[in-house]
Amino acid sequence: MRPTLTRRAFISQTLAAAAAVPLAAHPAADRTRLILLGTAGGPTPKKARAAPSQAIVIGDRTYVVDCGNGVARQLALAGIPLASIRHVFITHHHSDHSADYGTLLLLAWADALKTRVDTWGPPPLARITSLFFDMSRPDLAVRERDEGRPPLPPLVHAHDITGGGRVFEDDRVAVRCCLVDHPLVTVALAYRFDTHDRSIVISGDTRRSPNLIALAKDADVLVHEALYAPRLPTTLSPGVLHHILASHTPVEEVGRIATEAGVKMLVLSHLVPAETTQVTDEEWLAAARQHYEGPIVVGHDLQEI
Repeated sequence: MRPTLTRRAFISQTLAAAAAVPLAAHPAADRTRLILLGTAGGPTPKKARAAPSQAIVIGDRTYVVDCGNGVARQLALAGIPLASIRHVFITHHHSDHSADYGTLLLLAWADALKTRVDTWGPPPLARITSLFFDMSRPDLAVRERDEGRPPLPPLVHAHDITGGGRVFEDDRVAVRCCLVDHPLVTVALAYRFDTHDRSIVISGDTRRSPNLIALAKDADVLVHEALYAPRLPTTLSPGVLHHILASHTPVEEVGRIATEAGVKMLVLSHLVPAETTQVTDEEWLAAARQHYEGPIVVGHDLQEI
């Protein structure tokens, strides 16, 4: 049975829904747009949701955070030109976050990308980038010769990040990151984007993290991973179950984190379980609402915040 929403929760959900509007409702402009490309957690493909990824679009530039399987197609479905990608950020090297990192660069180049792209993430991102280009050399050579495309490797500048602090700044956004706590992963990152009109924080994968709370202080939007522990499949092995519970954040705790950080809106994403038949939006909202009174969005693919 679905839980009954309180009047406060209903108002909050309505406000959040107003902020999360269909992509077609807004023309391109210099305002900052956040598009949830994929909202499922976990390495295997899901029927209802794509793998984790977000796009922050400012005018004609796109900043991609995480590259789960199918990210290039999700960008196409969102109406975001692949040639507009200028920066790609990886939170950590789990396959649901980075499986299509190289593929995104390759497909953007095969489309119309001719400009520099900087990529950022934990080591060995630079080595991964080089190896991907080695693997793709036959395809690259053919397209350079037959289609007249500029060489791809010189366009891509990969940067290894080993700790928190300033990542980079251009004339539209300043990006900072922090180390988060994702057991068994040496370096896992969260990112904060401060633009002229809003601030957005992407948690990546983490259990409760004081570093993340500090990074997200007073942010306009916090996109945080969420776990609904009571609905985890009973078929999980003890080892997998222990890893999930130890490495991720229960949705009730996500609400508490949002309150402590003082964020203006909470977006639940990287949802586990991911299928909409397993946990309803109302259940996600009711759980997060226990410790957070601001607007909450239950993320869905291709939703604009």
